[in-house]
Amino acid sequence: MTSTETSTADITIHINGERRRVPAGHSIAALVTSLGLDPAKVAVERNLEIVPRSTLAKVTVTDGDRLEIVHFVGGGDHAPADDSWSVAGHTFRSRLIVGTGKYKDFAQNAAAVEASGAEIVTVAVRRVNVSDPSAPMLTDFIDPKKITYLPNTAGCFTGEDAIRTLRLAREAGGWDLVKLEVLGEAKTLYPDMHETLRATEILAKEGFKPMVYCVDDPIGAKRLEDAGAVAIMPLGAPIGSGLGIQNRVTIRLIIENAKVPVLVDAGVGTASDAAIAMELGCDGVLMNTAIAEAKDPIRMARAMKLAVQAGRDAYLAGRMGTRKYADPSSPLAGLI
Repeated sequence: MTSTETSTADITIHINGERRRVPAGHSIAALVTSLGLDPAKVAVERNLEIVPRSTLAKVTVTDGDRLEIVHFVGGGDHAPADDSWSVAGHTFRSRLIVGTGKYKDFAQNAAAVEASGAEIVTVAVRRVNVSDPSAPMLTDFIDPKKITYLPNTAGCFTGEDAIRTLRLAREAGGWDLVKLEVLGEAKTLYPDMHETLRATEILAKEGFKPMVYCVDDPIGAKRLEDAGAVAIMPLGAPIGSGLGIQNRVTIRLIIENAKVPVLVDAGVGTASDAAIAMELGCDGVLMNTAIAEAKDPIRMARAMKLAVQAGRDAYLAGRMGTRKYADPSSPLAGLI
């Protein structure tokens, strides 16, 4: 028999409307198994009659049979594809990271985190108040077993201070996923990229997984990635300014060149800023002041959650091209 001939031992049947050649003598159970399905998890109709599951191994398919094989799926519309993101082996659904500073109190902070849907919060490392050890602590309100703490080096102006801070953070909570920022001076709070790069190299060698705050410089961002940064976090505008994303071009270039997640960090003022960051293709957005200093932080947290989702959907949908002139939505032909 040549390769183009059909074996006389084969028969023709239809499975879920599709014509197939299958070996003769197969039971329905064997056929279902050959399709990679579990006979215990499906229902089978043969020639418009239900085949009891208990008899699937006994009923043999014959030439011309029409089988319908079904199973349970979620009702209604198909669920959206998984759109999680990962950094250094940690996977998250929310693409919004929020800070834990400037809130009226820990209770308001916790309520804002819940409203935002964030799964990661940045936390500063500060000295314990030894004069009042019973004072409330952040962990009393935001459970680190439910929300990922991301220790950061806010307020550090040298690489040595940043490294020392994160070593203490790892000792305190066992964290190796951390946020590194080394500031150049107090007025702008711009990153000192030389010190940032040096600290990134040292931390990576010590087993840390640094997500690194940096200027919106594609060349500098690539150097940080090569030095061991597990995420690049370019500023949108100066920390706490609320000015929004000032340079979309360089952030887009950072995204295009990066092989690690890119998240806008700093400068977000309102929901539209967060949406813009996501529309550029960022993996996420980090913010603090925009929520904490809003007149209604809880409502702003909800707005930011929706803005990040909307911006991500818009990016995945692919925006229309821009044009120099108008293009009517309705055809001009047939006008009265």
